[in-house]
Amino acid sequence: MKLHVAVVGLALGLTGAAHADPAAEARALYNRFVAAENTNDFDAVRSVLLDSPEFLWVTNGLSIWGREAAVRRMTDYHTAEVWHIQPENARAVAVEVSPAASFLHVPLELSIGSKADGPDHFHFLVSALCVATPQGWRIAALFTTMENRD
Repeated sequence: MKLHVAVVGLALGLTGAAHADPAAEARALYNRFVAAENTNDFDAVRSVLLDSPEFLWVTNGLSIWGREAAVRRMTDYHTAEVWHIQPENARAVAVEVSPAASFLHVPLELSIGSKADGPDHFHFLVSALCVATPQGWRIAALFTTMENRD
């Protein structure tokens, strides 16, 4: 297994997909993801997620494996008239794991509901594992939890 990981890491390093600043790559990738979600562009959402059955999204205690399953679940959440994610980029923290991987931890506000009644606002903490692939940077895992603001 360690040999497999080393070979994959070497291959990724040789593709040129990893850039000098993995933290900046993670921030840019996550911003593309948020923009796609805010416009309900699920083809664009799909394009930034790792195309692998090992893609993992953990939300509300539920683990969702695979890019297609995650995109189906995301579309279910987007049935409200108002759906808007506002990341607090000033509070975001990116942590370089390697030249080909970075975690991004970002608080955000999700506004969801109807225009007539006014949307509800929820605060989440999101951690995204972003990795360099031959196709460019992709989100390999998302972990979401409610933010404790007490």
